[in-house]
Amino acid sequence: MQRISHANGVVTYVFDALASLPVRAHVATRHGGVSPPPWNSLNFSIFRGDTPERVRRNQERLADALTLDADAIIRCRQTHGVRVAKVDAGDAGQWQEDCDALITDTVDLPLMLVFADCTPLVLYDPIHHAVGVCHAGWRGTVNGVATATLWAMQAAYGADPADVRVGIGPGIGPASYPVGAEVVDLAHAKLPAAANLFSHPNGATQPHFNLWQANAQQLADAGVPVGRIEISGIDTAQHTNDFFSHRAEQGRCGLFGMVAWLAERS
Repeated sequence: MQRISHANGVVTYVFDALASLPVRAHVATRHGGVSPPPWNSLNFSIFRGDTPERVRRNQERLADALTLDADAIIRCRQTHGVRVAKVDAGDAGQWQEDCDALITDTVDLPLMLVFADCTPLVLYDPIHHAVGVCHAGWRGTVNGVATATLWAMQAAYGADPADVRVGIGPGIGPASYPVGAEVVDLAHAKLPAAANLFSHPNGATQPHFNLWQANAQQLADAGVPVGRIEISGIDTAQHTNDFFSHRAEQGRCGLFGMVAWLAERS
């Protein structure tokens, strides 16, 4: 990924694999917003104690940095599930209830999700010019939110997995993510070769889960070429200077955002 500093102080990251394609996907850091500690400063959540006014101003600052209409941004009330909402121009600016993924083939319609250790994913189909974004925590990951987004794009727009490009953004990395028996048991029940997704870094007794690879492997198994899946490798728990981390900050933090939209094709 490449780091971009914008004129108003907002800082975002973009995927190398999407740079030459008519799709935009920016993962916002915590920089450039108006919220005070512990949400400092570009926080997009009103459910962690920050005020709606500051969160609204932060969304406006991100939109200004990316030359977007803040009033057109579509967001979800995220539930750590696998529901996918298909949206178009008529949904601009509206909240989608109880979902963790958005898909569209409407140009210039910004889709936004929020995170604080969970994994952001963007999927782009260059043949049908459609984009999807999803929020993959451990529950969403083991239940297949990434592939649910892929299949929704196939059903809605005819996307062929072999054509799809994927960006897996900053999230908690395997070195920082010890998990309990519930995660291990569900992963083994739901995911092929789940044993490969757990490790014991530095001799840790508790297993650590690799969210990045779990999502990448499911998409590869669904037909997305491995070479078209970019994993950022940025561990939010180890980069709290740039990103919010629920674990590293013991829940006293905001949520960062990822926004993606389709550009006009030449």
